[in-house]
Amino acid sequence: MRAAGLSRRADTLESPEARAGLRLAADEDFTAVRELRESLRATLLAHAGHAPHGPVTPLGTLLAAAPLVVVVSAEDSSASLRPAADPAPLLARVAAAVAEALTAGTWQRLKACEAADCHWAYYDRSPAGRGRWCSMQVCGARAKMRRYRAK
Repeated sequence: MRAAGLSRRADTLESPEARAGLRLAADEDFTAVRELRESLRATLLAHAGHAPHGPVTPLGTLLAAAPLVVVVSAEDSSASLRPAADPAPLLARVAAAVAEALTAGTWQRLKACEAADCHWAYYDRSPAGRGRWCSMQVCGARAKMRRYRAK
């Protein structure tokens, strides 16, 4: 979800390198992968207090179809959600990651940059959890410069 993809209007899912990096199953539908990406982006924008970037299928609706199982460790009896299939479809891996972030208390800190030409996902490490940009050096600096010039 890097900024350059939105600003150049290029979809990085079109590159074989990006597809390989996602470890997509051979039969995964790229339309569904894009739908998941945009739904996740809208959810992360909401975490940052911003309106969705466009109409999307709600993330909860998509994740409800994820094939997950509860796995209990024999060593320490800890439990976790894991994809039911191997290789795991991207939807199941994202659903398991969301569940893990929820239990760790970090889900609300996953956000999307408020810059309209970015919307890159990032983890808000600010003490108060009110970060607005993926990078203060890039998107934050641009926003502050625009605001300064407008004065």
